[in-house]
Amino acid sequence: MATTDEDVASIEHPLLEPDFLERRLYQLKLAGTAANHHTLVCLPTGLGKTTVSLLVTARRLEEVGGKSVMLAPTKPLVQQHADFYREALRIPDEEIVVFTGDVSPDDRAEMWDSATVVMATPQVIENDLVGSRISLADVTHLTFDECHRATGDYAYNYIAERYHADAKRPLVTGMSASPGGDEEAILEVCENLGIDEVEVMTEEDADVDEFTHDTEVEWERIDLPDEVLEIRDALNEVIKERLEKLKDLGVASSTQPDQSQKDLNRMRAELQTLINNDQSEGFEGMSIHAEVMKLRQAVTLVETQSVEALRRYFERQRNQARTSGASKASQRMVSDPRVREAMRKAERFDEIHPKYSKARMLLAETLGLEGGERVIVFTESRDTAEALTDFLSESFDAKRFVGQGDREGSDGMTQKQQQGVLDEFRAGEFEVLVSTSVAEEGLDVPEVDLVLFYEPVPTAIRSIQRKGRTGRQTEGRVVVLMAEDTRDEAYFWISQRREKEMESELRELKGLAPEITEELDDSQQSLTDFEGAGEGGVKVDGNDGNTDAVGDSSSGSEGVVAGPGLQEFGANNSETGSNEEPGDGAAEIEEDVETHEPHADGDTVAVVADQREMDANIARDLSRREEYEISLETLDVGDYVLSDRVVVERKSVADFVDSLVGGDRSVFEQVGAMARHYSRPIVVIEGEGLYEQRDVHPNAVRGALSSLAVDFGASVLRTDDEDDTTELLAVIAGREQETADREVSVHGEKGTKTLSEQQEYVVSSIAEIGPVTARSLLEEFGTVEAVMIATEDELQEADGVGTVTAERIREVIGNDYTG
Repeated sequence: MATTDEDVASIEHPLLEPDFLERRLYQLKLAGTAANHHTLVCLPTGLGKTTVSLLVTARRLEEVGGKSVMLAPTKPLVQQHADFYREALRIPDEEIVVFTGDVSPDDRAEMWDSATVVMATPQVIENDLVGSRISLADVTHLTFDECHRATGDYAYNYIAERYHADAKRPLVTGMSASPGGDEEAILEVCENLGIDEVEVMTEEDADVDEFTHDTEVEWERIDLPDEVLEIRDALNEVIKERLEKLKDLGVASSTQPDQSQKDLNRMRAELQTLINNDQSEGFEGMSIHAEVMKLRQAVTLVETQSVEALRRYFERQRNQARTSGASKASQRMVSDPRVREAMRKAERFDEIHPKYSKARMLLAETLGLEGGERVIVFTESRDTAEALTDFLSESFDAKRFVGQGDREGSDGMTQKQQQGVLDEFRAGEFEVLVSTSVAEEGLDVPEVDLVLFYEPVPTAIRSIQRKGRTGRQTEGRVVVLMAEDTRDEAYFWISQRREKEMESELRELKGLAPEITEELDDSQQSLTDFEGAGEGGVKVDGNDGNTDAVGDSSSGSEGVVAGPGLQEFGANNSETGSNEEPGDGAAEIEEDVETHEPHADGDTVAVVADQREMDANIARDLSRREEYEISLETLDVGDYVLSDRVVVERKSVADFVDSLVGGDRSVFEQVGAMARHYSRPIVVIEGEGLYEQRDVHPNAVRGALSSLAVDFGASVLRTDDEDDTTELLAVIAGREQETADREVSVHGEKGTKTLSEQQEYVVSSIAEIGPVTARSLLEEFGTVEAVMIATEDELQEADGVGTVTAERIREVIGNDYTG
């Protein structure tokens, strides 16, 4: 944090701007550990997790060199980090670069080589790794911001695995104010990121306490007017009737409208089982279930948001029901007399919603009577955010802050617009920010006098992120509006329970560090399976008395002076690191660690994957293999190109059947396009139950398979799952390129070819001679025209062209076209 107070000590380091960072012991302590171990840093929002990462980055760049990468889940957050690093680091601004989807892949590849610090969204780095555009070999510090996202198939997990395997001297820092709801979740994050140390600071720690203030949560109970309750009750009656039908089908055990989401998910699973068994009741029930979900959303809006939000929702449902492809669920819902009456009541309701009134009153107290300057209002609904901004703007200077996606009746905000609104809010140009969840996570919104939750948040992580926006330097208020006898109350109790569980887990985690480290050490080997994975070249054994780790985090500031964090970043040590060789404080990594650096042409099996296939894991899995090099492109035909003649269209069983009965582009059109550009088109159908999908007769499926093979000349291959498909593609690509000595060539792509590429394409298509022979012929004859008029004897003068090939070429060129 910047400071101008001469009495406050600052952190000095050769790569840090002088007098820029205030010297906080807890940050130095965390940085000391994180500089020597793969570390999870848990610190309350607003207390400088980013500063901790910055300190580690400065130390690593000074001692080890290489480059540093910080990943963050959203574009505004990435840009915010970049701005902070450019201010704080004594590194040329042009060497601190931003990678998001707004930067073209070619530009990113070029920028990567000259960058010292890269700020990026994880999806971009994942794509560039899979596509072999970048190498992590020289990255000496990788930070995962908001690392609690490292679960499931999130991009953080793949990047961490590749980093530990590829980097010569890896060091990982994970940062979060709320890493998980329980110990198991925290362990999962650590294992996925290859982390072996956990550092936790809470507001109870002495070092942290002086920088925080109490933010007691106030709960404001709201009574809904009778007109609103009548709308809700009418909708609930329709829900009960629909649930009665599901009960008759044997999938619902109750007709109460307040069914838990868990029960609704169970019903859907049972209906899917009926569909898989080709029972028509399953399709009927699934449509009813979809209607129940739509009606429940309407009830949630009228109970917890506003009548205005409900009106907007009804309007979208009406518009959808009028479209040609409308679902029966949408049509049935908007035509039900009770729903139509609820719509009319919502249109007639012209009173101020009680939540709106209470929000305006609280803002008037904070900004008027108490002399406050800034307020943030959070809401789950974009409709509410937009309507509430309009309402509050009548009394205050308010602006909305929503996500980037557009939808019917609601324009999203571009990254530039988001950044502009935040800059204005920080500068005090307006006083009320009305935001959806997009501002919860990590964004450096200035401290505010009031955080107002328009509704309770049932997820502990999000609630903690929101409360972190207040109480940083002075006491602030957190107020939650809760409608009586509605789902708000259920969310309230869920939120209370989960937050208490998380706080308890974090406190417990502080005392469990040795046991967790031991458990992580055991699991990391099976996770990453590479030389030095558990240590990453930076961890020193903590059991031999020579550990570099700083003292236990529960001890406050005791023992901190002895830690490397204060020695390296101490305010009075201007010669930081001058007596150490590069890499001191860290065990050396062997220089011959194998990496996934891009290989020279001919050393690998190449696969071109359509970048839209990144929803599957096939390209990622192939990119993990040393002998395969993946390129990501937007293919005009097919999903995978395995040689100059082989292209593959991959479809799940469900997608294949769907393409037979409708869709924007049938499978026959897709395969026809493939056959026009490649001589060996392949259709891979993935999964089980090909003849059990929807209500399509098995003979219709068989007819489609026959047509693909006979009419289009496509090979139709079946696989069990993604793993099976991956192995099949690997075998085909290897056979084509290693056994048949063919090259990968993308035909029919949208991008414009160079003149040389177009010439090679034309010649390579003659008698399917391929790109290698085409280049040889063009080098020999100079032009496409010269190749076309050459005799058989002249053709054989080109390298790789024998009698048979020359005869085939002349046969194609010289014979009459018969049609």
